[in-house]
Amino acid sequence: MKNTITLLFLIISSALFSQKTEYYLKKGYVAEGYDVVSYFNNKPLEGDKIYQTSYDGVKLKFSSEKNLTLFKENPTKYIPQYGGYCAYAIGKTGEKVSIDPKTFEIRDGKLYLFYNSWGTNTLKLWLKENPEKLKKQADLNWKKGVHK
Repeated sequence: MKNTITLLFLIISSALFSQKTEYYLKKGYVAEGYDVVSYFNNKPLEGDKIYQTSYDGVKLKFSSEKNLTLFKENPTKYIPQYGGYCAYAIGKTGEKVSIDPKTFEIRDGKLYLFYNSWGTNTLKLWLKENPEKLKKQADLNWKKGVHK
């Protein structure tokens, strides 16, 4: 009985602490299943289940074997900032807001995703309201534990 309880505790602890960052996982995948490498070609493509992998405890899909390989070679280059939540919302209010996977920006070699629905395009707001200032605030908000 004691061994069973210990094993159960280890399994639960592993599940709770295996993921370093909280991710936006609509549809069960980072970036709603879009290929995070494809953004760097300025053409977001939906991923295919035959090209998928896990990173930091979450699943990602890719549009090709080439992009899957590129991701595996350097995942931190491609993983979206702020767990894939809306960069504008993280910077402006510290809130975790959903995204439109087709609304994005590559800034300083990093992928930022944004909300774009119901007449509100937060990428346009981000660009209008000083993206460098919002990025700095988003970095601070994220480090303060918004993602925990």
